[in-house]
Amino acid sequence: MNDIKDYIYSKKDEITDALSELVSIPSVMGEAEEGAPFGKEPKRALLKMARLCEESGLKVTNYENAVICADLYPEKGLELGILCHLDVVPANSENWSTDPFELAERNGVLYGRGTIDDKGPAVAALYALKCVKELDIPLKKGVRLIFGTNEENGSADLDIYKKYDKFPPKVFTPDGSFPVINIEKGMMRGKFSGSISENGSILSMSGGMVINAVTDSASAVLRSADREALLDEISRDTSGVNFKLVQIDENSLEISAEGKAAHASTPESGKNALTALISLLNRINKRTSFDCKQRSILHNIEKLFPFGETDGNSLGLKCSDSSGTLTCVFSKFAMTGRTVTGHFDVRFPISVKLSEVREKCRSIFSENGLEFEMTLGDEPHVVDENSDFVQQLLSVYEENEGEKGYCVAIGGGTYVHDIEGGVAFGAERGSTDYHMHGDNEFITVEELLRDSVLFAKAIVRIC
Repeated sequence: MNDIKDYIYSKKDEITDALSELVSIPSVMGEAEEGAPFGKEPKRALLKMARLCEESGLKVTNYENAVICADLYPEKGLELGILCHLDVVPANSENWSTDPFELAERNGVLYGRGTIDDKGPAVAALYALKCVKELDIPLKKGVRLIFGTNEENGSADLDIYKKYDKFPPKVFTPDGSFPVINIEKGMMRGKFSGSISENGSILSMSGGMVINAVTDSASAVLRSADREALLDEISRDTSGVNFKLVQIDENSLEISAEGKAAHASTPESGKNALTALISLLNRINKRTSFDCKQRSILHNIEKLFPFGETDGNSLGLKCSDSSGTLTCVFSKFAMTGRTVTGHFDVRFPISVKLSEVREKCRSIFSENGLEFEMTLGDEPHVVDENSDFVQQLLSVYEENEGEKGYCVAIGGGTYVHDIEGGVAFGAERGSTDYHMHGDNEFITVEELLRDSVLFAKAIVRIC
């Protein structure tokens, strides 16, 4: 088995070059078009990976340019699937120290969007299977790599896959953390909307690009605002969010907020620029009454999503159990003309049902004059930690990492959330903050190679 490590480490340059090719493609979900169900860039990343797999001697199948499969020994019967995604969340290049779509190596650290989520682990999985093939390690069963392009926006790619094929009996995804994630909280994404009877002093307002992250930027354009009062209130602010004023013309100015991004499953590590901005505007309203027409709706939104709250208490959702505490993130908002729309993300523990979360939200939004719609929902995902599959992965981890393997419950939904028996195996380690979904996302070269070794040895152990 030492041959596996020697092989993987000898391919370091190839592995980083392959990752560089994928990172250079800004595979954020775009407009659907013929032959590209999730946009041009996710398709481009998928076809790039298909080429890499074919060059590695794997049998590649393309499902509607949404998902590809790369198989080794399918004639023996597929036993294991490794599921990775090639789509990424957006990146604001102004907040990065490097170009997010150009792989940069500094002191053994690889920076770029997708390095940890999930292009780095995807390349590690490819080279793990390539290693097993080129070392001619005998397998009794076949292995399938599955690469999709819509994990960040609902995993509709897997619905396309299931139209044509089924998953192998054992599936893991490196879309989480080590040792093994066997429990994932339930998830609900909600949308609320409302209307304003008259146009007011806020000409427009927006914040957030994706639903499953704490937003790090928000802004509002104000008409006839008291600049001095705004500056004074900003000077009093204790949120830790940075505010900036820019005069647009003699009658209007823009106020922007810069916070700290974080994944929706760990919102306590971020600073929500959107809720901080709403709170600031409401405080200005109280002092100057610069906007009485929009005051009510902003007040109600702040009442439901106060700055700093991440447990859903104000929505009546707060709860916890052995799988963790419920989390709630108000992540996207737009106010244009007389219409407001907002989106939020809830992760709930295994003792709670999706229907309970949905109905509580429906009731409280109605009480506050807002319409509610559930846009996505999943019940919690639980896999028996004593199953043969989980124990095989834990044993591989222990033997190669030199520490005790154990199972983890998380708030994030991984790519296997709706796959029976599926678990996450990698790629984050310990308490390291890899800035997943944030600025300066990274993975170390050493960890990338270690991941590939672990995946190769898992393939050998299971198959």
